[in-house]
Amino acid sequence: TNTYLAHEEETMKGFMVDPGDYSSKVSEKIREAGISIEYIILTHGHADHIMGATRFKQDFPGSKIVAHRAEKRMISNKNFNMTPQFGYPVEFDADIYVEDEDELTVGGLTLKFLFTPGHSPGGMCIYIESENVLFSGDTLFRQSIGRTDFPGCSFNTLAESIHKKLWTLPDETKVFPGHMEPTNIGFEKANNP
Repeated sequence: TNTYLAHEEETMKGFMVDPGDYSSKVSEKIREAGISIEYIILTHGHADHIMGATRFKQDFPGSKIVAHRAEKRMISNKNFNMTPQFGYPVEFDADIYVEDEDELTVGGLTLKFLFTPGHSPGGMCIYIESENVLFSGDTLFRQSIGRTDFPGCSFNTLAESIHKKLWTLPDETKVFPGHMEPTNIGFEKANNP
């Protein structure tokens, strides 16, 4: 799983995306760099994207965990989020539940949440228009998409989410997915099967 740390250079305020696991070394590096973690954002509630969230929140107690409202059941129930299969059962509530097109700010950055269900009931992407960046979680990968064989998944719903929400973004939008390497919207529109 790709876990991302992003921050605004001027204010050094930042956020994490999908901490699939915890490492004290990551927290040390964040502190050494002087980054203030405002949010820990979960694109969805599967185990490999959430298992580090509460431990990073302990390290950065001023931060808030953010998830889509439709993902509440998954992150708060270990039987749905599949964390016991990884040997580390996790259940928690987000501090902030967002809806489609809600926005939060981090320093001068505006993060817009795009509801993209299909891989999970409450899957979402994070779009930063000013930076031409999209964190796509498991909605969109380079020449692939997230799995749709888990409970609560739907290939048709995921395809609709991608066509209605992501293909409308500028082609040059950089995509940072939950797995595999970065890509961009234009490349995926032309090459993603």
